[in-house]
Amino acid sequence: MKNPKFDNQTEIIEFVLLGFRIKKNLNVLFYSIILIIYCSTICGNLLIIILTLFSKTLQSPMYFFLSQLSANDIFLTNIIVPNMLNVLLYNGGTITFIGCMIQFYCFGSSETFECFLLTLMSYDRYLAICRPLHYSGIMNRPLCLKLVIVSWLITLSTLLIDTITVSKLQFCSSNVIDHFFCDLDPLLELSCSDTFMIRLEVFSLGTPIILIPSFMVIISYTYIILAILKIQSKDGRQKTFPTCSSHLSVVIIFYGTLFCIYILPKRGQTVNMNKILSLVYTVVTPLLNPIIYGLRSQEIKKTLKKTVSQICSK
Repeated sequence: MKNPKFDNQTEIIEFVLLGFRIKKNLNVLFYSIILIIYCSTICGNLLIIILTLFSKTLQSPMYFFLSQLSANDIFLTNIIVPNMLNVLLYNGGTITFIGCMIQFYCFGSSETFECFLLTLMSYDRYLAICRPLHYSGIMNRPLCLKLVIVSWLITLSTLLIDTITVSKLQFCSSNVIDHFFCDLDPLLELSCSDTFMIRLEVFSLGTPIILIPSFMVIISYTYIILAILKIQSKDGRQKTFPTCSSHLSVVIIFYGTLFCIYILPKRGQTVNMNKILSLVYTVVTPLLNPIIYGLRSQEIKKTLKKTVSQICSK
């Protein structure tokens, strides 16, 4: 699809997002579902942040990292969903070139930071289960804060390089993106520049960021599972495993969709399938995170019940 406003030498100042291109009578239903998910995601993650900030029983490193995960989920959701709702409402929409680059940068930063954060959370669980005597001496609040800051610094600098490179692409034949947000592959497919070097640069920077943390998570959980199996009593195993099962569930959902989109070969993967997978990790996963932790964490359940009872008694 070619927009008549642009010729081969004209600089593109905005992109057209096609969205999901579903039937008009389903647009309202889909819009309503996404809006409910959006509101639920914001409320659920805000609740986790508030509980971990003000509850004395939720001051351990695990809950500090969880609050960071919730903050990142809110950040990711606000990057993608508001504009997505606009695209759904009008069965298509526009985004400025600068807005597209900002969305690409913020989205990539959020996803990259979550890779690091899930790795830190798995290392925290490894220390708590496999090195319990050394846990409090190693994993303290200053170290947690430093790890999060370093993760953000690596994330922001890496994505800045990618974003500057992508922003220099030439888009001379079309400004129509067959997606609901500015992701890397749709932008590269739309460009009339030679994208080989850019793909190589993104691959060389992005693949280690995905693979190295995922391998560290696998190694951590290998040691965790072996440690749990060594516990003699059944009650001991049942008490220990739930402390990391929530995180493991989140890791599987996050990395599963991430690998399907960015690591596995694209051959045989349709545009609609790519959109559905993108929808999972940009919209559904941020909603599932507080639900999974809320349902599985006894400390969060107890804190929430205590807070509600205190509010009701006033």
